[in-house]
This record gives sequence, C-alpha cells and structure tokens, in this order.
Amino acid sequence: VTKVDADGFVFTAEVTVKPDVTLGDYKGLKAEKTIYPVSDEAIGAEIERLRNQASRMLTVTDRAAADGDIVNINYEGSVDGVPFDGGKADDQDLKLGSGTFIPGFEEQIVGKNTGDEFDVNVTFPEEYHAAELAGKAAVFKCKLNEIKFNELPEVDDEFAKDVSEFDTVDALKKDISDKIAAQNAQRSQNELEDKLVDMVVDGMTVELPDCMIETALDDMERDFDYRLSMQGLNLEQYLQMTGMDREGFRKTFRDQAEKKTKIRLALEAVVAAEKIVPSEEDLDKEFAKIAESYSMPVEDVKKYIPASEISKDIAAAKAVELIVAEAKVTEKEFAPEKPAPKKKAAPKKKETASEEGAEKKAAPKKTTKKAAEKTEEGAEQKAAPKKKAAPKKTAKKDETAE
Repeated sequence: VTKVDADGFVFTAEVTVKPDVTLGDYKGLKAEKTIYPVSDEAIGAEIERLRNQASRMLTVTDRAAADGDIVNINYEGSVDGVPFDGGKADDQDLKLGSGTFIPGFEEQIVGKNTGDEFDVNVTFPEEYHAAELAGKAAVFKCKLNEIKFNELPEVDDEFAKDVSEFDTVDALKKDISDKIAAQNAQRSQNELEDKLVDMVVDGMTVELPDCMIETALDDMERDFDYRLSMQGLNLEQYLQMTGMDREGFRKTFRDQAEKKTKIRLALEAVVAAEKIVPSEEDLDKEFAKIAESYSMPVEDVKKYIPASEISKDIAAAKAVELIVAEAKVTEKEFAPEKPAPKKKAAPKKKETASEEGAEKKAAPKKTTKKAAEKTEEGAEQKAAPKKKAAPKKTAKKDETAE
C-alpha cells in the first residue's frame, strides 16, 4: 500500500506474467522418419489373439496334468508342521507354467491325475514379502480337483468365418495386415511430429515460471486420479499402496509437466508468428468429434467447453502440421537388429610334442556374448469418460508430442 486517504488507497502488486518466447528455427528442420513394415510376426500375433478369443475350455479326463493346463486344487501349507496365515485355499485355479505360485510348486503338480492327493515341498524365496516365511521350507498338502485346457481352433476358412466378416483366412490376414499398416503409419507420423516439435522446443528461449509447471502438475494429477477412478481407486489410496507422499508423486511428473508446458508455449508462439486462426468449419468439426466420442449432443459439449479453448487446441494442431510440412524429412525403414552370429575361435596350433610324443590340440573357444535386440513400442491409452461428466478437451498435438 503506497497511499491511504478518504477516497480509498493505492497499492502496487507483483504478479507472475506469461513468459515471452523467442523462437529459433521452426521451418526447414531436418528429421528422419522411421517406416515400420508389416511383419509376419505381427500378423501371426493377431491371429493367435483371435484364436485365444475363440478357444474353448475342455475338461481333461484321460491324462495327467501337463504344463499349460489349468488345474483346480485345494491346498494347505505348513512350516515345521504349523499352518500359516494365507496358506490355505479351496477350489483354486492355477495355470501350470505361469509362475504364479512359489518356485517349484507348479512343477510338482505336473504328472498328477484328477483326484490325486499329494504333498508339494517348496522353499520360500529369501526376499519373500512375508518376513516370517522368507527362506523357510514348507509343505503343502494338495488335492487335484480338476484339469482343464484351452482348445485352440485350427486356422482355416471356418475359423475366419467365425471370428470375422471374411470367408477365407487369406482375406482375414489381408485385413489384419491393412490395419497394422495403418497403425504403423500413424506411429511413424507421431514419432516424426515428436522429433520436430522437440527441435522447436530445444531451439526456443523462454524463462519458464515455476507456477506454470505447478499448474501443469495439477492437471496431470487430476487426470491420474480420474484414470484411477476407472479402476475403483483414488489418488489417496494409490499413495498409501505405493508408500509415496503427494510431494514425491508430483516430483515424478515434474520433468514431464515442464516439457508439456514448453511444448504448449512453443506451439503458441508458432501460431502467433504464422497468424494461424481456426475457421468456424474447423470448430464445428472438432465439436462434432468430441460429441461423438462422448456420445453427447453437440450443444451440450459447447456448454462445457468454451469455443476459445477448442480454438487454441486446433491452432496448436495446425502449428504442428505446418512444422512437419516445412521440414526436410528423409525416410528409413525400421529393421530390428539381429543377434550377431557366434564366432568360433581359430583352433590353436599343435603344441610341441611331450616326452611321450603325444600332441595336444586346443579346443576352439566358444563365444557366449549376444548382441542386444532393440524394439520400439507405442501405446496410448485413453480413459473412458465418466457418465454425466463434462467432456475433457480434445487431445492436443503438443500433448501427443510427448
């Protein structure tokens, strides 16, 4: 307060203002676009997924349990003859070979028949979560109630008719190939956009206020809490389960929040420099897209999301399109690195004969080192909207860039 009188008072205030951004180059950037071919392995994996969906569970009556079977068992465990908490269950389903139970447990069920009663002898791992059992030898008295297995259908034309709208396996595989190709193309484009937007961010100059990062963290925290609610949890429960406090939780996202904020500022600067203004048609299309994704009337969407906010998102997306269109892009097909073949060492020369005249030959050495194989994966998950909840803003290109 600098002045007070009968008419009131005068004061000065210091506030954080939106930072000025000085752009570097955002046109003519050079980047490599990775092209992902459709592999036979990817098509095969999708066929296997469809086979598993169309499989049927059958009860085994004519053989013993085998690896891969699903068995139903009763068991009760004890250490030194004394039962322990959590060591007893009835009608427990277990897939043999899944590694769900203590090491050594599942292997001892293989070869047993329905109705058999037997002991399973195991030792709890030293790092077992229950300290009182860690490293202890235990005996589980078990009864095998039932053996089942998944019968997978043969991959033939009948299979194609059952799992799709196609009449032949070839047509089904062609459709799968086309869909994977479209997914791969989108992945390539997303990665290219990420690279170019990162270059723009790296080339700009900005003094980022801490409060902007905190605001981004608030948004990310709310989004995380929302996604947890889809699983019947909330953030407080998650923090208790992980033993993390709120400060530690926010710290793990701080770098991501800072990057997200810088991307937004960079794209806004490009929008201003290029005088990008979305048209009414652009706005109508975006509102219609949001309304369709949330199964809501367009007019209701407009009540929740101001047109000015949608306009900012569209403009940012158009800025990314401009950056990509102006870039100098080269293409390179993705090829996973194959393990290097083992090299055999040349056999040693014969040694000088011993006093008995025997000659010794050195056995060739075997290499054991394998080259690492790199793979790239991309998954974006979208949380389903809450019922009767206000729709969220459209996915931003600057967020996609992350």
